[in-house]
Amino acid sequence: MTILVAHSTTPESAAALQAAYAESERRGREEIVIFILDGDEPDIANAAERGLAVTFRHPKELDRDPVGGLVDAGTELDASVLIIGIKHRTPTGKLLFGSSAQRILLDATCPVLAVKVNQG
Repeated sequence: MTILVAHSTTPESAAALQAAYAESERRGREEIVIFILDGDEPDIANAAERGLAVTFRHPKELDRDPVGGLVDAGTELDASVLIIGIKHRTPTGKLLFGSSAQRILLDATCPVLAVKVNQG
């Protein structure tokens, strides 16, 4: 099976990527697909050192939006888990700007692992 991880240029995404590596090892080295939401492809030297198979997937031009494309990719890949990085938002922030994480949690057809940045 496949582990799908959302990636952008944020500390939350970096935490999600590290969680994907650990989850792949825990699951017997499942393939990791990194879905690029924005920015460049991340450095995967750490994954190579650990012997993990990693590929990249970019949103298609037809994707309605990056979050929708991520959810669609999870379905297409029959992902065993979708890993996302999350950050704390105030209730007002959620109301004004919505929540991509909430959309993913509600719309994904596979289990979702939400990872926070280590504050310690």
